[in-house]
Amino acid sequence: MAKSDKQTGGAGAGASRADQVRSAVDMAFQAAGAQIGRDRALDLADELASAAQRVREALEELRPPSADDLKRIDQRLGAIERRVKALETAAKPKPKPAAKRKPAARKPTGTAR
Repeated sequence: MAKSDKQTGGAGAGASRADQVRSAVDMAFQAAGAQIGRDRALDLADELASAAQRVREALEELRPPSADDLKRIDQRLGAIERRVKALETAAKPKPKPAAKRKPAARKPTGTAR
C-alpha cells in the first residue's frame, strides 16, 4: 500500500524521499546540537560548582575564629607550654661541685747564691 499524500507531506514519491532525508539530517543535526548544548551546560555547571567551592573556602579562611576554635587553640598552647617546660627542666645541666683550689706555690723568699 502506498502512503497517502497527507503522510508524505503532500509531495510525490521522489520528493517525499528527499524530504525524508532532509528531515532525518535536520533531526540529526538538532540532536547533535542539543547534545553539544547539554554537554556544554554540564561543563558550565561543573565549573560553577567548582568556583562556588573555592569561594566558600576563601570565605572560610577570612572568617574570624569561633569561641570553640579559640578554646582548642588555648588548650593546645597549654599542652605545648607544659612540654617545653618539661624539656627545659630535663635539659638543665646539673651544677658541678666547686673544684677545690690548690694552694698557690710558694715563692722562695730569699735569693740563694
